[in-house]
Amino acid sequence: MLYLVATPIGNLKDITLRAIETLKEVDLILCEDTRHSLKLLNTYEIKKPLLSFHSHSKPQRLEEILKYLQEGKKVALITDAGSPCISDPGYKIVKLATQNNIQVSVLPGPCAAIAAVTASGLPSDKFLYLGFMPQKKGRQTLIKSFADTTYSVVIYESPYRVLKTLNQFQELLGERYISISREISKLHEEVFTGTISMAIEKFEASKPKGEFVMVLAPKNYKYE
Repeated sequence: MLYLVATPIGNLKDITLRAIETLKEVDLILCEDTRHSLKLLNTYEIKKPLLSFHSHSKPQRLEEILKYLQEGKKVALITDAGSPCISDPGYKIVKLATQNNIQVSVLPGPCAAIAAVTASGLPSDKFLYLGFMPQKKGRQTLIKSFADTTYSVVIYESPYRVLKTLNQFQELLGERYISISREISKLHEEVFTGTISMAIEKFEASKPKGEFVMVLAPKNYKYE
């Protein structure tokens, strides 16, 4: 049995009772960084074997995980923060499980993209989630594809590229409304919603810090 367990994206209290109960019952917990995950597990007095799985894991690790599942072990998959398989390679484990007729159970919970859309005040009836955009090749082409969108576009961004992204948005798309969430559910949580030029002015005056989610409004949307 494979359990997909969402974990807090900031405040450690943002975890469900079912998630805590499941993590205490499984035989093994798969995580990105064992040191990071231990902070959460220690908070809730959860003592279970940990096995790392991340984007640099070798194929042999998947074989090892499959062996545990085929032996009938209860295995939980968590990430450093948020819902498994969202902008991380956890989908490979889910694919492995389903291909081998192993039951998968999802425990819903925190997700930075959903939290940012919820807090944005921008249209949320439909939106496109893209995770992290390409850093170089294909970046401008992707941004140009947003020109005539009738839905919001959600991306994750590094604090080191926030201003670069905003300037490219302005150059390639013109003025548009945008919501930028920073450090969601953490001590310095902040949500800014305004025009792209207002956002540029804000982050030129104050150096971007933390983890960012950007929600770009549809073309011609008026925030009134």
